[in-house]
Amino acid sequence: MEIFTLLENLEELLDVGTKVPFSSKVMVDREQLQEILEDIRLKLPDELKQAKWVKEERQRIIMDAQKEAESILKEAENKIISMVDEHTITKQALNQKEEIVENANRISREISIGTRDYADAILEKVEDILKETMQVVHNNRKELK
Repeated sequence: MEIFTLLENLEELLDVGTKVPFSSKVMVDREQLQEILEDIRLKLPDELKQAKWVKEERQRIIMDAQKEAESILKEAENKIISMVDEHTITKQALNQKEEIVENANRISREISIGTRDYADAILEKVEDILKETMQVVHNNRKELK
């Protein structure tokens, strides 16, 4: 991720900065620091867009799974209606319907859990990046004061 590269550039800028005698402060090139911070500001929205896309994709997958489950249910109901005339076929259709519904619900739950876990992992990464970036900016501002 480019954010990490920019953060490394910030660290390098601090490492090569002129040390202020008798303090832990460092003088850095203001223009270089501003350039890096601006790049970070420009890159963060991309990271956030990616997290938003993951969230939306998760919702889309869940919706698709629900639609598929509904479609399977309707198909099973239609089969049952067409087989009502024969008692054994009706029993068989009911059993198949229950299996289909159970399978559809199971698949829907698995997809939902998987997408939630994936989205949570991506959002956790973004959150960590934001925390690190904010800490670096906070530390830099603290040192600049």
